[in-house]
Amino acid sequence: MKRIAITTGDPNGIGAEVTIKALNTLQLQKEQIVLISNKKILDFYGNLEKDYEIIEIPYESEIEAGKATAAGGEFSYQSLKKAIEIKPDAIVTAPVAKNALYMAGHKFSGQTEILEKFLKHDKQKAEMLFVAKDFRVMLLTRHCPLKKIKIDKRTIIEKITNLQKFFQEKLGIAAPKFALCGFNPHSGEDGILGGEELDILNPTVKALRSKGVNITYPLPADTLFIDAGKNYLENKKIPYDCYIANYHDQGLIPIKTVAGDETVNMTIGLDIIRTSPGHGTAFDIAGKNIAREAGMIAAINQVLKFV
Repeated sequence: MKRIAITTGDPNGIGAEVTIKALNTLQLQKEQIVLISNKKILDFYGNLEKDYEIIEIPYESEIEAGKATAAGGEFSYQSLKKAIEIKPDAIVTAPVAKNALYMAGHKFSGQTEILEKFLKHDKQKAEMLFVAKDFRVMLLTRHCPLKKIKIDKRTIIEKITNLQKFFQEKLGIAAPKFALCGFNPHSGEDGILGGEELDILNPTVKALRSKGVNITYPLPADTLFIDAGKNYLENKKIPYDCYIANYHDQGLIPIKTVAGDETVNMTIGLDIIRTSPGHGTAFDIAGKNIAREAGMIAAINQVLKFV
């Protein structure tokens, strides 16, 4: 039986709580799951109804629900590193706090970058794909300040080529349809509002189409997602197999607005698929036993499709 490794994320956030609630709801076979956590943390946030295998990560500090700490960041890092080391068939991660990782000396902008560091080979690249049922959004750039966002033809071609490979090999969609967001308001209005569409995106789309990729020329992002959101809410077919956003909020605001807790962050492009809830550590409600487990359930259910 194939195994899924599940980390419980930052010990001071809602990760352990939603993991326990999700597993108790799903009632998966014990042999499917290996938890990367710590018994003290699990006992603090709830009670598992099944005797899942637990790989203990040391945690000698006090649990400080709602607070980012260096100890929490170190635990988060070591948990994910252990999940990678045991070579499961898939990984599900509970949320971590980036500032806690930094406090612990691990200068990563997220778990995607940690996964890429330890799993990549042969020039592999990790990509962030957000999924809610058949509504999918991929980011061309990830966690970086808006003023530092840069796009270039070579990188975009590489990312979208890898995305098409994922659709073909993992989802069985031979000719996926991709919609590309414009970089500037109104896709630049023929260069009046910015030149990225004319100088970078249009030539990139032309090159991709010559390689057989079914992708639109850049479309205004403020209206592109309207039909996707409406169709998602009405359980109708989404117009495109994937929407490609230039930067974080351009893509995540639309999908999270309509899908909420059903939004799953998926890491693709590496040998192991990883999923995670679309939400964060929610320090403001940590330790209060009021966190909703829907996001973790969606993350586990999504990864079950690939194992």
